[in-house]
Amino acid sequence: MIRDYALFGALAQIRYTEAVATLDAYVLVEVEATGRLDLLGAIYAYCAQRGFQPEGEAIRVGAWPVQFVPTFDAITREAVETAEDADFDGAPFRVVRPDYLAVIALGVSRSKDHARILALLESGAVKPEEIASLASKHGLEAKWLAFSRRFLDE
Repeated sequence: MIRDYALFGALAQIRYTEAVATLDAYVLVEVEATGRLDLLGAIYAYCAQRGFQPEGEAIRVGAWPVQFVPTFDAITREAVETAEDADFDGAPFRVVRPDYLAVIALGVSRSKDHARILALLESGAVKPEEIASLASKHGLEAKWLAFSRRFLDE
């Protein structure tokens, strides 16, 4: 089952920046190795037993489709391990730190990921040096340099 988790994606970004539009929630999960191909099967079964039904790749929880994403590399595992504790209306949860949100987005590098990085930088939630350091640690220095040249150099 789930050993650890952290909210990430647009909902995590909202913790650090102005609100952004999003239609779903993403939860990064560290799951036990089962030797099975469907790493999330136990999570889907658990949710279904409690009345939360799958919709494609997500599970409907109230008004939100929630997608569980297994950690898939060193940076996503670290992002979960170093996640911050947060609270929303008395409900505790864990959320990926802004430096990890930025570097995970950098690794994907879609237009909306670039916008996420810029929003995190503009809000002051993360500094360019923090992104550069984490990007270097995870072999993404070339992507950071390309991003910096394109968006930050004046």
